Amino acid sequence: MAFSRVFSDHPSKSIFKTFAVMFLSILAALYFIHSLADRCGTCIPTEKRQTGPVEDLEIKDLGSLRRKRLLQKWTSTKPVVMRRDNLIGRLEDVDEEELPELEGHKQAVLNSMGVDLEAGGSYFSSKLSLLGEGSKKLPQAIIIGVKKGGTRALLEFLRVHPDIRAVGTEPHFFDRNYDNGLDWYRDLMPKTLEGQITMEKTPSYFVTREAPARIYAMSRDTKLIVVVRDPVTRAISDYTQTLSKKPDIPTFESLTFKNRTTGLIDTSWSAIQIGIYAKHLDNWLQFFPMGQILFVSGERLITDPAGELGRVQDFLGLKRIITDKHFYFNQTKGFPCLKKAEGSSKPHCLGKTKGRTHPNIDPEVVQRLRDFYRPFNMKFYQMTGRTFGWDD
Repeated sequence: MAFSRVFSDHPSKSIFKTFAVMFLSILAALYFIHSLADRCGTCIPTEKRQTGPVEDLEIKDLGSLRRKRLLQKWTSTKPVVMRRDNLIGRLEDVDEEELPELEGHKQAVLNSMGVDLEAGGSYFSSKLSLLGEGSKKLPQAIIIGVKKGGTRALLEFLRVHPDIRAVGTEPHFFDRNYDNGLDWYRDLMPKTLEGQITMEKTPSYFVTREAPARIYAMSRDTKLIVVVRDPVTRAISDYTQTLSKKPDIPTFESLTFKNRTTGLIDTSWSAIQIGIYAKHLDNWLQFFPMGQILFVSGERLITDPAGELGRVQDFLGLKRIITDKHFYFNQTKGFPCLKKAEGSSKPHCLGKTKGRTHPNIDPEVVQRLRDFYRPFNMKFYQMTGRTFGWDD
């Protein structure tokens, strides 16, 4: 049934999907064989097993701090761990929005590896589970917005920090899945040790009216992070993403205006509405003080990622571990990439769905949008105490 659905698509896309499914199946089979061989070598009934950097040590006798450091060293040095995490990284790069047919295959492979993608998908987290270490907690910090602002980049950068554990995919608990209850939500989280922070990101929370009250009900101490970007550029990026999935949608210009002649902007279109940041922030300030909300510049996240990450680490009360040495600028993609991703020794850039080329938009339409957003931007600067430079 799955293959009939695959071949019903455009031939080139179907071939790619078929190849991807075969590739994932082969990798899963190879890993299964390797796991059997590895287990056979570790089934000798001795009191101490060799485990790389923790060789000749009784895991159960280690203190929490020392155990944490040893496990982190293990995940960054053991060759088998590297190969496994590289595979996990490739699987996570399969975009479920672009290729939903592959999502079931991806999850099946991860499950066979003992990895829960919903709970972060990191080898470190799965090792904690195997050792009975850590516990699942509700998030202490949430990236709540905004869509097409740079939230995925921020989360990937933050996951480099050893004291941050983050969910790999967007839970959408406070907007779509709230009826499932907090126990369901907690179960999605990765296991964490004492002193580590649990995080998740769902950009649609920022524009969801019920989200502030629901997060406040969970914990009034939750720290909130919002990645914001020039609302005009953000709207065009939002449209570009939709266009990639639905090539037959109307033009950006026709969707922007209720009436092109009068120049009346259609604020009911979500691509426009999301960028009215001041309006949405008013809703959050009914429940959370400004000191609990950090605004990250999407532009500076590209031009100075270490600087913005420094602000985030300070906000979360963490040591500044993520610095300039973790980044390099990818000229082809046009944004920074990690020299070493979480649990990997290789460089990592966001997938092909990030950094799409924007369509050419009528300059007059762009200017009218800038005029429309200007008063809202001014109010937002005043509310946050930070000028983002979108109107320069």
